[in-house]
Amino acid sequence: MFVIVKKIRSTQKLVPLVSTLTRQQRCKFSSLPELTKDRYPNVKRGNYGHIDTNHLIFFKDLLGETRVITDESECLGYNTDWIKANRGYSRCVLKPKCTREVAAILKFCNENVLAVCPQGGNTGLVGGSVPVFDEIVLSTSLMNKIVSLDTTSGVLTCEAGCILENLENHLDEHQLMMPLDLGAKGSCQIGGNVSTNAGGLRLLRYGNLQGTVLGLEAVTANGEIIDCLSSLKKDNTGFHLKHLFIGSEGSLGVVTKVSIQCPPKPKAVNLAFLGLQSFDKILTVFKRCKHDLGEIMSSCEAIDADSLAVTTDHLGLKSPLAKFPFYMVIETNGSDNGHDEEKLSRFLEDVMGDGTVEDGVATNEPSKMKAIWELRERITEGLIHDGYVFKYDLSLPLENFYSLVGIMKERVGADAVRVSGYGHVGDGNVHLNVAVKEFSPEVLHKIEPFIYEYTSKLNGSISAEHGIGFRKTKYMHYSKSKEAMDLMRNIKDMMDPKWILNPYKVLPQ
Repeated sequence: MFVIVKKIRSTQKLVPLVSTLTRQQRCKFSSLPELTKDRYPNVKRGNYGHIDTNHLIFFKDLLGETRVITDESECLGYNTDWIKANRGYSRCVLKPKCTREVAAILKFCNENVLAVCPQGGNTGLVGGSVPVFDEIVLSTSLMNKIVSLDTTSGVLTCEAGCILENLENHLDEHQLMMPLDLGAKGSCQIGGNVSTNAGGLRLLRYGNLQGTVLGLEAVTANGEIIDCLSSLKKDNTGFHLKHLFIGSEGSLGVVTKVSIQCPPKPKAVNLAFLGLQSFDKILTVFKRCKHDLGEIMSSCEAIDADSLAVTTDHLGLKSPLAKFPFYMVIETNGSDNGHDEEKLSRFLEDVMGDGTVEDGVATNEPSKMKAIWELRERITEGLIHDGYVFKYDLSLPLENFYSLVGIMKERVGADAVRVSGYGHVGDGNVHLNVAVKEFSPEVLHKIEPFIYEYTSKLNGSISAEHGIGFRKTKYMHYSKSKEAMDLMRNIKDMMDPKWILNPYKVLPQ
């Protein structure tokens, strides 16, 4: 057990984790949002074909009856995102088991101008993983094999449908870990993670997927298989084509396999949960973290009181601290537990001794660390209990990290049930949430485009880690120049000239 420093209490009353997959399924089907086409009537269906009997015959001959889903009730889960913000009305879900089947599906769809929505674990938060209209859903959930693991180099090669937590468990047996950790790890898939360039809780230490993905395999709209499945740390031969697919959200091709660099599992992990009186003090603690914890700091998260309250009030989780305006989660990863404990103890004594931090707990017991992380990871789930949530994922200069919360409280006023903010203070990524009883166009107009205009003026990014999806396409110009967007459109025209892959997403219509 980690030596508890002065004023730091134990965490014995914390509750155990609940299965991520179970709770996401529970949230997904508790109620249904209106159809996306009705909620956003300005978006018009493209000139795509309508699926008919002949199309279904082809798919069933290719995949078999059981892997072609056409029943409306069975399609429902693939049509609706789990935060209940978007819903399409696809009547055809295809579940290939290998790359060749994906290639055959896309070649046929391209020839028949049938729109396709690639879908992994469907944990996206910007409407990118579900149909907008009646696009065919191509689910990668059955492509879930681990191809190989080189325990010397730490390179894992796997299919796109592998669930992140399953990969983590497999690597754990070999004293390795995934460089990515998300609250949705119990159901999100690595192909979707790569396609959205997911960030996660430990980007501060291990970087983003653009740096850790060594290679990938993808299928383009015409069914061509692009093999860039390198497992080399260095491969500087020509264009880095893998980057076309990392973060393109399935609009340029469907990722089918991934090679990823996996770091060694740390021998020493410690976690501190702190209570503070102001956001300025969070910035002070973060600055001191970088100097005092340096090479062992793996995560630094900020949570305001309203964000924490949704996990304690709605989900029944127990916070080990009394109520404070702000909280921080600080994690260290290292190879020497004695060394790390000493550094963390000294740091906590300093920031608590001078009053920067009011109170806190620290532990290295796995069950207690999981329970603390659950307070942070389940915020999105807890917010759903407020009603409809307008979610925003922004990168801002650190001094402006929390500024939008106060501004939005004034703009939305009594229309909101809750306006809250939390996120990865270590990399400037804030998650702003405006919860209302039900979706309201009037509230939406109070928030957008103001929130993106404000972000742009600060030279921030309108999407830090969630992607553009459906929800942000018309706001791309706040983060990208006309020339950059024209180039992206030209690449799309070249690789998917009929625009069948994930239409209405990423780029404006």
